[in-house]
Amino acid sequence: MPFIFSRATRLFEVEQSRTNGRDSGVPERCSFNNSNKQTHLMKKELYLGLDVHKDCILTAVAEEGRKGEVRDTGAISNDLHAVEKWIGRLRKVHGREVILRACYEAGPCGFGLARRLRQLGVECEVVAPSMTPTRSGDRVKTDKRDARKLARLLRAGELTPVYIPEATDEAIRDLCRARTDAVDDRRRSRHRLKGFLLRHGYHYQGKTSWSAAHERYLRELVLPHPAMKVILEEYLQGIAAGGERIARCEEAMQTLLEKWRLASAVRALMAMKGFQTVAAMILVSELGEVHRFAHPRQVMAYLGLVPTENSSSDRRRQGHITKCGNAPARW
Repeated sequence: MPFIFSRATRLFEVEQSRTNGRDSGVPERCSFNNSNKQTHLMKKELYLGLDVHKDCILTAVAEEGRKGEVRDTGAISNDLHAVEKWIGRLRKVHGREVILRACYEAGPCGFGLARRLRQLGVECEVVAPSMTPTRSGDRVKTDKRDARKLARLLRAGELTPVYIPEATDEAIRDLCRARTDAVDDRRRSRHRLKGFLLRHGYHYQGKTSWSAAHERYLRELVLPHPAMKVILEEYLQGIAAGGERIARCEEAMQTLLEKWRLASAVRALMAMKGFQTVAAMILVSELGEVHRFAHPRQVMAYLGLVPTENSSSDRRRQGHITKCGNAPARW
């Protein structure tokens, strides 16, 4: 015990000297730096709200300060060239030294816009729509209002950003999700086929469904009408196609794992009981950089595995898990 205590004390001293007395759980951007503060005081800041759609982007600008003006700046085409021209016009009007901070809500348009804005020197964040504050009395919703609201809330610091993965990590994640989609499609095809046969009085009496014996039973099944035989063949082809899709995705996952930068994390996860290559790659691709979580509780909250709670005064009431996090990683 004395050895353990002395070792823990030395580790604490090293950590305290490394952090210079600061709390290591506090992010770097939350710590104060006088030189950075003086530099930012000399530069003008603009907060950009982007309401992104498939064909266009509605833009709004909020000036710094509590009473800074929030105004619309029009609509631009949803392509990177138009965005670059818009950023260039803002810097031409407000000066090259202006600090630009932008945000837009996560959605089907992905992270390509955020990556390009960061390359242009714009501090861009993709925010979670479910965590955006809304007023219950606000019954008018337009694209322009949404852009202005994003700019205003970004200035107030009331938005919750989501993790923006690297392009390679996102590609691996899309491959894992494509494999999950193939599994879901095959399962639905199997359920439809079993439901079709059950409606017409055909029930497999074997022990295990979708085994070699079950598939042989389906192939040898004699149906009274030609249309029913066509339906059976279509469902069987859909099930076979789903199995081929799964095999191709898993083969590609095995091939790309060797060149992936998070391959070591996948192998470390495979050391745990119940994790093979597919399950480990899915979980790692969904979590991304695990070091961004300061505590395991944050990982559980990200996965939606923490209980709901409705407590008041001395009463504490907890319910089922929230399921508010990453659903593909929770499977």
